[in-house]
Amino acid sequence: MKAKLDFEKMGGLVPAVVQDARDAGVLMVGFMNREAFDVTLQKGYVTFYSRTRNQLWTKGESSGNRLRVISALTDCDRDTLLLQVEVEGAGVVCHRGTRSCFTEPVPTAVEAPADGDANETVAALSASMPAEETR
Repeated sequence: MKAKLDFEKMGGLVPAVVQDARDAGVLMVGFMNREAFDVTLQKGYVTFYSRTRNQLWTKGESSGNRLRVISALTDCDRDTLLLQVEVEGAGVVCHRGTRSCFTEPVPTAVEAPADGDANETVAALSASMPAEETR
């Protein structure tokens, strides 16, 4: 039976969290439209919808570092996927040459300004993040 996903909640897309089936490490997050989801299930390799190029892309089709789907789960709201995968090829998932895309630390504790202004704390956190991640 095919899982019914709520593609409407985010304008036709669902986030897909990609996790290593072997060690449960989170490798990346991408977005799927209904067609990308169908292709992923049919071919057994993770296929995303590129929001910038407005087209499907199968992860690793040019590099050889493909993501073979071992299992697929949906959350309780049916608006997010968890894909457990086996990484094929050299094991590099991120375009920066690392196994996981999650390598950039984000400060989780910032000293509150002396006057306790929460806006300054938020500004300090935002300033420490690259611009594309603060959108």
